[in-house]
Formats: sequence, C-alpha cells, structure tokens
Amino acid sequence: MTPPRVECRRLVKRLTSGGHTLTVLDEIDLAVQPGELVAILGPSGSGKSTLLGLLAGLDRPTSGSVLLDGQPLEGLDEDQLALLRREKVGFVFQSFQLLGNLTARENVLVPLELGGHEGADDRTDELLASVGLEERVHHYPSQLSGGEQQRVALCRAFAARPTLLLADEPTGNLDAETGQSVLEVLLDLRAREGTTLVLVTHDLAVAERAERRVRLRAGRIEEDERVGGSA
Repeated sequence: MTPPRVECRRLVKRLTSGGHTLTVLDEIDLAVQPGELVAILGPSGSGKSTLLGLLAGLDRPTSGSVLLDGQPLEGLDEDQLALLRREKVGFVFQSFQLLGNLTARENVLVPLELGGHEGADDRTDELLASVGLEERVHHYPSQLSGGEQQRVALCRAFAARPTLLLADEPTGNLDAETGQSVLEVLLDLRAREGTTLVLVTHDLAVAERAERRVRLRAGRIEEDERVGGSA
C-alpha cells in the first residue's frame, strides 16, 4: 500500500478555560509527503502534541483542515475516524499505553484480531521477534522494562501495517541509552514497512535522524528545513 500524503491547511486549535481563549495552533500549513520522516520540534506549549493528535483524528480543529490522501478528516464521524485509524494510522505514545492485564503478545495480537486481520498470530510473532522480544512475549507490562514496553508499543503500532505512523515523544520516558535503542528499532521498522513517519520530540539526537525538521513556536511554524537524515 502506498504511504499517504498528509496535509494541514490553515489549521487552528483554540481552547477556552476560565473565560479565556488560548490559541494552541495558529494557521498551520504543512504537507508531509508519502514515505517522509518528519520530526516536529519546539518548546513545551508550542502545540506539537496537539498537532499530532489532529493529524491522527484524535481531536477536532477549531478551523482549517487535515487531509489524508486528499480526504478531509473533519467530514468524518467518530466511527469513520476510528475505521480510518485502524486501517491507515498507527500511534506511539510516550507513556506506552499498554494494557496491563494483557501479555506483550496479547497487546500486539488483540488489535489485529479485533480488526479481522488474516495471519494475526504470525504477524505478531514476527514483529516481536524482530525487536528482540521473542523470550518476553508472555510477560505482562509490569514485568518489562521501559524500553521493552516501548518496543511492544512499537510492534502494536506497526502490526496492522499502517501507512502513516505518528509518534509522540517515543523516547521521552527512557534514559539516553535505552532511548537510542528504541529509536533504532523504530527507524528499522519504518524503513522495512515503508511507512510515513511524523514524530514529536525534544531530543535533538532523535531529530537529527529525520529527513525534515519542523519547528513550532507559540502555535506557529517557525522553521521548516529539509535535511539528509540517517534513517
């Protein structure tokens, strides 16, 4: 399946609290090309995670559009958005978001089974083996290290072969050495699967591996540069 083009057009997100309106994103225009690896950077509060959530259809913009392969997400209802995410979009959270009552294998397998994917067992075992967890498949999240949990989360995100992967600070909860190991796993999986990858990070070492770096400040794009990357 060809990776999608992802596009934002004049994207605005405002939040109201205590009678005050906060503009989190202000007229964002951004196009991510099929197969591209883009790092979103910026200080805390610059709108990075909000932008990622809007790209995933996890939140709705105040105004403007998010388009996935030319299809505006704002025209879809919640069921249609859920189906789109299940078929095309993977998401990796900083806090892993594994189900504590399921083993590593079950955390990867269950979404595939719920989605009716053929070969779910083989796909699950292949992914877990590819990230070095074949001996840990029957362990629960509480029995795994942070790096192991994030590798399980990566397997889950890639399991349904999404054409777009969104990652929010995927190494943010890990020490430098473990984070580097997880980053290598993420980039290896992305290269093997041919996935478009947009990731939010504070880590310049992570951003340096991207082909393109987009820097946000106060809800606006401050800089958008294409670089070589080494994914």
